[in-house]
Amino acid sequence: MLIYMNHERTVVLIKPDGLQRSLVGEIVHRFERKGLKIVGLKMMKLSDALVEDHYSHHKDQPFFPRLKRFMQEAPVIAMVLEGKDSIAMVRTMCGDTAGAKALPGTIRGDFSIVKGANIVHASDSTENADIEVRRFFATEEIFDYEHGAFRHVYSEEERG
Repeated sequence: MLIYMNHERTVVLIKPDGLQRSLVGEIVHRFERKGLKIVGLKMMKLSDALVEDHYSHHKDQPFFPRLKRFMQEAPVIAMVLEGKDSIAMVRTMCGDTAGAKALPGTIRGDFSIVKGANIVHASDSTENADIEVRRFFATEEIFDYEHGAFRHVYSEEERG
C-alpha cells in the first residue's frame, strides 16, 4: 500500500436538515470529486449523551435545548474523510457557519441561510478531528485501503 505524506482524517456530519432536504448524495459527491478518501460512512441517530458530549461547549447556552432537539429530529450521516490537509480543505468546502455569509460554491453557501440549520458539521482542528473520529466511529468502522485516485490527485512528491 502506498503511504501518502501529510494526510489527516476529519469528521463531517451531514445534519438532519441536510438529510431531510435530500442533499446527502450531493454533499458526499463534492468531497469525492475533490479527491478525498472516504474511510468511514454511516447513518446514525444521536443519543442525548452523544449530543451533549459533542456540543459540550454550548451546553450552558440558552440555545442548547433547541440545538439538541434539532440534532435529534432525524438521523445524521457521519463520515471520516482522509487526505492531505483535509481538515482545512473540508472546512473551506463547507463555508462560513452562517449560511448567508458563506460564499457561493461552498456547501453552506449553496444550501443554507442561517447558522442554526447549516447542513454540515466539520472538524475544526487535528485534536478535535481525532476526538470526533473516536466519538462517532468504532475502530472497526474505519477502513484503510489504497485509494486509486490518490495517484491522480497528489503529485509524486506528495505521495512519498
